[in-house]
Amino acid sequence: MRRTRIKICGLTREADVEHAAAAGADAIGFVLYPASPRHVSARRAGELARRLPVFVTPVLLFVNASADAVAAALDAVPHAMLQFHGDESPEQCAALAGTRPWLRAARVPLGAGAAGFDLLEYAERYAAARAVLIDAQVPGYGGGGQTFDWTAFPWSHPRLNAADRVVLSGGLTPANVTDGVRRVRPWAVDVSSGVEAAKGIKDPARVEAFIAAVRRADLMPADPSPP
Repeated sequence: MRRTRIKICGLTREADVEHAAAAGADAIGFVLYPASPRHVSARRAGELARRLPVFVTPVLLFVNASADAVAAALDAVPHAMLQFHGDESPEQCAALAGTRPWLRAARVPLGAGAAGFDLLEYAERYAAARAVLIDAQVPGYGGGGQTFDWTAFPWSHPRLNAADRVVLSGGLTPANVTDGVRRVRPWAVDVSSGVEAAKGIKDPARVEAFIAAVRRADLMPADPSPP
């Protein structure tokens, strides 16, 4: 049986961090983008990350951050993976991450515009990334709770290889994540607003329902009608 990894993002409270890890999350995301309602400081991210058990990965999300800001966050969370969600070039991502693993977010236009986004070329440009996180393009940088067209891309194409290099994000909820996993068969899924009671405040029941829905999808066959 395949096992889709699960990242819960945008956590701001100790209780939410501890519950998400206990419920089965593989990674916990901390948003270090000051304009986000889920923003935490580097120091706060460090306090929260210390609540994580071994083998649950802290992920630090940056949007066009300075080298000093990234360094400060890594000092606070030394074992974190980095996620770049702004306009960073491949060279900037590599320079900021150094030897650490990193993810690169791709912002896919909504509706018919998704078909015009060259995801294969994007994945090749960011070949040094551990994975490409596929999110919907909304005003600002992420957190819009919008779902893009999952049928727009050839997920099994060797230049993309979703099973090894794609993190599916954007508008995922306990109600639709099973369909998303069956359609895309990604390495991992990422959720924030879809399991919240309020921005930055996670709902334990929704977190548990989301994780259970992913596990159900892992037991089901892939969607039989790929693009």
